[in-house]
Amino acid sequence: MKNVAALLAQEFGVSQEVYRLCKETEAQIARQFAEVENISQFNQYKVLKAFQKNRISESHFTETTGYGYDDLGREALDAVYADVFRCEDALVRHHIISGTHALALCLFGVLRPGDTLVSVTGKPYDTLEEVIGIRGENNGSLKELGVKYRQVELTPEGTLDFNAIRAAIDKNTKAAIIQRSKGYDWRPSLSVAEIGKVIEIIKEVNPNTICLVDNCYGEFVETVEPTEVGADLAAGSLIKNPGGGQAPTGGYIVGKKEYVQLAAYRLTSPGIGKKCGATLGLNRHLFQGFFMAPHIVAQSLKAAIFCAAVFKRLGFEVCPGPDEPRTDIIQAVKLEAPALVISFCQGIQNGAPIDSFVDPQPWDMPGYDSQVIMAAGAFIQGASIELSADAPIKPPYIAYMQGGLTWDYAKLGIMIAVQKMVDQKQLEMNC
Repeated sequence: MKNVAALLAQEFGVSQEVYRLCKETEAQIARQFAEVENISQFNQYKVLKAFQKNRISESHFTETTGYGYDDLGREALDAVYADVFRCEDALVRHHIISGTHALALCLFGVLRPGDTLVSVTGKPYDTLEEVIGIRGENNGSLKELGVKYRQVELTPEGTLDFNAIRAAIDKNTKAAIIQRSKGYDWRPSLSVAEIGKVIEIIKEVNPNTICLVDNCYGEFVETVEPTEVGADLAAGSLIKNPGGGQAPTGGYIVGKKEYVQLAAYRLTSPGIGKKCGATLGLNRHLFQGFFMAPHIVAQSLKAAIFCAAVFKRLGFEVCPGPDEPRTDIIQAVKLEAPALVISFCQGIQNGAPIDSFVDPQPWDMPGYDSQVIMAAGAFIQGASIELSADAPIKPPYIAYMQGGLTWDYAKLGIMIAVQKMVDQKQLEMNC
C-alpha cells in the first residue's frame, strides 16, 4: 500500500505535522461517524422504498419541452418527495432557482395584504430580508404588498424563546416561519424535535397559523423531517442536501396539498400551478440526486464533524462541537481575524477538484449587508452540498463550512486549509 502521507506532502503540500494531527483526530471521532452511518442507512431505505412504491422506471426520465403537459417524470418526482417527507404533496422543479426562491413562493403563495407573518427564530437569513421587506424599498416585497411582519428574538444563548413565541402568536397570525439552520449566526441549529415543539405551541394559540420551515441544509441529517412533526410547508434548494450533488439547479416545496398548490400558483400562474413546466431532460438528474442524497449528506456530516474536531484541537471555538448532535450540515469556526477567514476559505478552495487554482477574495455579494468570501470549487455553481466555505467579513469573523461529495476529498480540503494558515504564519501547531 502506498504511503498516503508522502503523497499528500508531495502533491498537496500537507506537512507530516498537519497530517499526523488530522489522522489522530479522525481516530477520535469514530463513534460520531458510526452514528452518521446509521442515520444514512435509515434514510437511504426510506428513499428507496419511495422509489419502489411509485414504480420509478426509465420512462420517468423522458424529456418534455414546451408546456410540458402530462410529464410523467415530473409528477412521479413530486410523489417520491411527498412520500419521503411523509406529507400530502410536493413541488419539485428546476425552475426554482434557490432556497430563497422556494421560500418566497411559499410566502407570497399563502399571505395576502393585511396578513401577519411572524419569524419565531429571530431575523431570517440575509437573502430573505428583502423578500419580507426588512431591507430594501419599492421592490415588491411582502411589506410593500401590505403584509405585516414581526419577529421573536432568540434567547441570549441562541435558543428558541418559547414563552415569547407563545405571546407573539395571536388570532391574526396567518403564517410563522421557522429557520432550521443557523445561517450566519453563532448558535445551535434547530433539531426536528425543537421544530415540532415550537409548531405545537403555535398551533395551540392559533390552529390556523401556517407553519413554514426553511429546511435548507437540514434534509436527511436526522431520520425525520419537519413535515413529520406538524410543519404545513417546508422548502429548500436542490443544490444543497436533497440534490445529492447531481441536480444542476432547482428547489422543492413539500407539505399540505392546499398550500403547495398556492406556492405552485406563484411559480407559474393561478389556474396552471403544477400542471405545466417542461423538464427538459433533467428528471434523471433530479431522481438520481435524490436517491444519492442520504449518502452524500453523510459524507458532508463526516466532514463537518472532522472540521469541528480539528479546529477545536487547534484552540478555536466551533459550533457545533464534535460531540454535539447534528441538525444540519453547517460547521461554524470562530477564527476571530479576517486574515484567518480568508486563509481558511482559500484553503478549502485549493483542495477542490474545480477551480483549485483560484484564491477567492471578499466581495460585495448581492443580498448581503457586508462583504462575503465564498469558496466553492464545485461541479455545480454554488452547490453547498459540495465542499464549500463562506463567511461575512465582519466580527467575530466566523467561517461556515458545509458539504463534501466524498469524505476523502472533504478531509483533504480541511487539511489544506490548516496547512495554509500554518504556511502564512497565522497558526502555530502546538497541540
